[in-house]
Amino acid sequence: MKVKIVNTSDHPLPSYETPHAAGLDLRAHVTAPVALAPMERALIPTGLFIEIPAGYEAQVRPRSGLAARHGITVINAPGTIDADYRGEIKVALVNLSGSSYTVENGDRIAQMVVAPHAAVAWEPAEELAESDRGAGGFGSTGK
Repeated sequence: MKVKIVNTSDHPLPSYETPHAAGLDLRAHVTAPVALAPMERALIPTGLFIEIPAGYEAQVRPRSGLAARHGITVINAPGTIDADYRGEIKVALVNLSGSSYTVENGDRIAQMVVAPHAAVAWEPAEELAESDRGAGGFGSTGK
């Protein structure tokens, strides 16, 4: 699938780092380093603008290594980019660690997965079909 992209940064286009990767790495496009104190969040620009086909979305997700090693994650994970959005892709990062972390220009800060999605048409009803699970949620199926 081809997706139109405008890149106003000086970084390469997002790419898959391995042949079977699902996510494309997004890089920070900042004019100065951004220091994130513990529990601080910031909206980090990428310099990227995309035109996703109707019926698809792009999800912005944390990079596992950044989260595991430094406690840096995407606060609204996954962040959704709708097909009709034409603004710059920005990543809402949060520092969940006890140490300050600095985002530098060009750092890989998140990954983006483009995937199809379904559109629903609501069918109002008075009741729902029974299931084995029923109304159980939030850990009701075990540890």
